[in-house]
Amino acid sequence: MRAFDPALDSNDPGWRSLFCIPADTSTSAYAEVAYFAGNSLGLQPKATVAAVNEELQRWAEMGVEGQLNGPRPWKDYHEALRDPAARLVGGLPNETVVMNSLTVNLHLLMATFYRPSGRRSKILMEDIVFPSDGYAVDSQVQWHGLVPDDEVIRLRPRPGEDTLRTDDVLAVIAENADELQLVFFSAVNYLTGELMDISSITTASHHVGAVVGWDLAHAIGNVELHLHDWDVDFAAWCSYKYVNSGPGAAAGAFIHQRHATDTKMGRLAGWWGTRTETRFRMERHFDPPPTADAWQVSNPPILSMTPVEVSLRIFDEVGMPAIRQRSERLNQYLRECLAEIATSLPAGAIHMVTPVNATNHGCQISLRFTSDINVISHRLRDDYGVIADSRNPDIIRFAAVGLYTSYEDCWRAAAGLQDILT
Repeated sequence: MRAFDPALDSNDPGWRSLFCIPADTSTSAYAEVAYFAGNSLGLQPKATVAAVNEELQRWAEMGVEGQLNGPRPWKDYHEALRDPAARLVGGLPNETVVMNSLTVNLHLLMATFYRPSGRRSKILMEDIVFPSDGYAVDSQVQWHGLVPDDEVIRLRPRPGEDTLRTDDVLAVIAENADELQLVFFSAVNYLTGELMDISSITTASHHVGAVVGWDLAHAIGNVELHLHDWDVDFAAWCSYKYVNSGPGAAAGAFIHQRHATDTKMGRLAGWWGTRTETRFRMERHFDPPPTADAWQVSNPPILSMTPVEVSLRIFDEVGMPAIRQRSERLNQYLRECLAEIATSLPAGAIHMVTPVNATNHGCQISLRFTSDINVISHRLRDDYGVIADSRNPDIIRFAAVGLYTSYEDCWRAAAGLQDILT
């Protein structure tokens, strides 16, 4: 294939210098790995260690007094994350909260928003979904004494296709207009990388009287989001993929203000969901604020939130539009390299699952292989220093992250695949 042109990276370097890039211990001649697994776990910002150490030091020096005193009491810590998180998802500050983990947040939100009544009891979702979402939905249906096989409509792509068509989603919504209670999709599909038409699906769902929720695990920090303007009812996300906040980092949730301001709305309550000004009075009755904070249940995990704050600061400084534009340029270059090597491979050796149009995908390219993906992924890592992400039975995912992936990374991935497959 073509030789790599170093001018690509010198002219469009991104923000790689802000991140820790793992050393390459493979047999290749590179100092750093080519990292394409940010859709599973993002890389660590260099500023994270100092920020976490600062909180550890505060704990060492202040003990419990750090909760209420000092330059930044822990009782108010999550409030500093509210505005930057809202900017990242296109929400208002009173609609956004950093808390818990993704599936916990989905359960808390569905406890509020999935309220089957009479015929209106069905949930529409994609069939090719990360298992945890399916488990959560099924268990919520069972919690109401219903049968998932009867109530959950799982939509598959057309025969011979890999991704959903928006028209097909809208058609199913119209066909089940009188029975849909909740429409719940992944904004970006974890396996295919497809970006759904959030605005159109949300509007169509509301037209038939259904509530709309979105899983943003693979969308936040990857694509531009405008949840408030799109009139989304609720959404939840994790922070350890494209938001680069570390394994198990605190997640987040969005509740549109028309719901968040309703203090009488049903929810699962906990101490930290009460108003800040009354929380430490230890009163008997739950007193929620008219914000998304009311869906909190427990004391914020400070050491898990600190990396989130560091990462959100990067997104504020760089701007999601600039990150998205660079990821599209990287994605296009990687596609060109893959198309070039495909001409030297047996027909069908590589099949691109992710849609071609930039409006229909994030930064991830999913490839289907006829060869053993475990052999391919291990050889990419051990021989070429390329870390990708395989999903059985036949897909390897490559996430060209706008913040830190280089053009040389993309070239290395394609060159490695060519060598392995020939």
